[in-house]
Amino acid sequence: MKVVGITTQQEFFIGSKDRNFRINEFLIIEDSYQGNLIGEVVEAKTYNRYIPLNIYGDFVDNSVLESLKALGYDVDEDTIYIAKVRLLNEALYPVQTGSDARLPRFEEVKDLMIKTKKEDGLVLGVIRNTDDMAEEMDEDLKNILYTFEEGKLITQKELPYIMDIRSMHQYPHIGVFGGSGSGKSFGLRVLLEELMGQGIPTIVMDPHYEMDFSQRAFENENIPGFEDEFKCLQIGIHVGVKFEDISAQDLKNLLDAAGRLTDSMSNVVDVLFKRRDSYTSFSNRLQMLAEAQEEGNTSKLEARIENARDEEERKAWKERKELFDSFDKSCPYSSVRGIAWRLRRLGNDGVFSKDIREIEDGLQSGKLMVIQGSTRILQVFSTYLLNNLYHKRREYKDALYKRTHADYFPPFIIVTDEAHNFAPKGYDSPSKSILKEISQEGRKYGVFLILATQRPTLLDETITAQLNTKFIYRTVRASDIQTIKEETDLTIEESKRLPYLRTGDVFISSASMGRTIYARIRAAYSTSPHVENPFDELKSRTKAEDEKFYDIILTKLPINETDLINVIIELEKDHSLKLTIDSLEDRLKQMSSKGYICKEETIFGYRYKRS
Repeated sequence: MKVVGITTQQEFFIGSKDRNFRINEFLIIEDSYQGNLIGEVVEAKTYNRYIPLNIYGDFVDNSVLESLKALGYDVDEDTIYIAKVRLLNEALYPVQTGSDARLPRFEEVKDLMIKTKKEDGLVLGVIRNTDDMAEEMDEDLKNILYTFEEGKLITQKELPYIMDIRSMHQYPHIGVFGGSGSGKSFGLRVLLEELMGQGIPTIVMDPHYEMDFSQRAFENENIPGFEDEFKCLQIGIHVGVKFEDISAQDLKNLLDAAGRLTDSMSNVVDVLFKRRDSYTSFSNRLQMLAEAQEEGNTSKLEARIENARDEEERKAWKERKELFDSFDKSCPYSSVRGIAWRLRRLGNDGVFSKDIREIEDGLQSGKLMVIQGSTRILQVFSTYLLNNLYHKRREYKDALYKRTHADYFPPFIIVTDEAHNFAPKGYDSPSKSILKEISQEGRKYGVFLILATQRPTLLDETITAQLNTKFIYRTVRASDIQTIKEETDLTIEESKRLPYLRTGDVFISSASMGRTIYARIRAAYSTSPHVENPFDELKSRTKAEDEKFYDIILTKLPINETDLINVIIELEKDHSLKLTIDSLEDRLKQMSSKGYICKEETIFGYRYKRS
């Protein structure tokens, strides 16, 4: 293998008669002036006498042709392999034409590929096209994972990709981008499994109810279980907002997530909300003020008081009149009703039925806490939750600096799927403000983000710019590919490959590595509750229903066409089945076509009997 053609300090061509090249494989160039240089193949092509080299002027120019001829290649007869190579680190001078190239040994690239020990990092997958070097790698790096390819588990044959989690302190936040079916969700699952393995406190916003890690993907004694490392909590059932603990600003954030607040509505909360209010007391205050405003003026309220039927009713109208006199001018009726409606909506969703103590305790124990709910409810709840937890961590770190006392709160990671719903580009949302604050300042306090989305173009640009590591799976939309090109160091050649990546293959653009790595995510140890194919589910459900009906109808066989009404009466009496003649006849025909029973013609019409 030789360097051919005109070279630069970054890119050049390598030609070979004997060995074909693979995209993203690494080569050592033995430059006589600059020593050994490490490069990566970014483009590869093969030529033979049936494809003249000079028809591809964009890839192979005359300088390459002349170099090949000078080096003894017969460009008109030989099969020639040519690779475009980019150096990992820019050389001081252009690479010397004619320099030899060879495959690297593991020791020569170990520091580039392996940034930390497997015990201290996240073992996420394998680095593609490194199988030649993997034969010489250290024993503790061998057989530490499986990949899933062609429907089966494959033993590790390449160098492992081990993410240095400690580097997040310097290069914070991770983005996970990829279209539907690209392997993004399974990649996120692997990332969360590794975080659990390291005991790192993590909060996961799960709008799809899929981040359950209790079911193992395959049985293997070397595969860890996660039953005790995570907890799934549903908003309104297990966790919620304790109304007595919130501030006026917390309440406004929650109400704003339930429905956009106007300035007038915001003022209503500031005026009417009292510290340590309960949900009932604040709701009643809003309701009484609204009822007083419906009366219209003070004289009508006084008439209500005078005409009250008893002392209790009189007392209630006096309270309404006091609220009316105090707040009518500063709190417009429409705004009061708007706040009451939004508050009632949150109450009906169960947001105020619990507290976040279980989440706090789980984080203190180093667990992964999965918060489940609809996207809308998660937006509402995460606004309060993340503000609360982030500021607890921030207050602890600030107290250390000021040398004052504060209760310990651990560093933690926030993970969310469908991140563009929580931090949308182009308009504000309640959860966006806290996520933006964490993206810009969280590193100083040990709070980090992992944001996954199918549509990086729709994610807030300020937040996208702060994601120092990006996992990029198959992406088809041109606008998303353009966003990825702007936010990463993906080359033109790599971005062209994005629509064609196999499920589970990923480009990892990492600031800590200083370049993009082509990898394959390892097989997940756990499986999603939604992993069953819906068509298999439909088939098995239909079969179960057929077998259940067959067991019931078996005792009634044979059934003559003239006896259907009597069979219907018996089925309703014995099994509570409600059928009509048409529906029963349809079911019997289906059972016959599927081979459960036989249908024969008699002089009295059709008859169904055992097959």
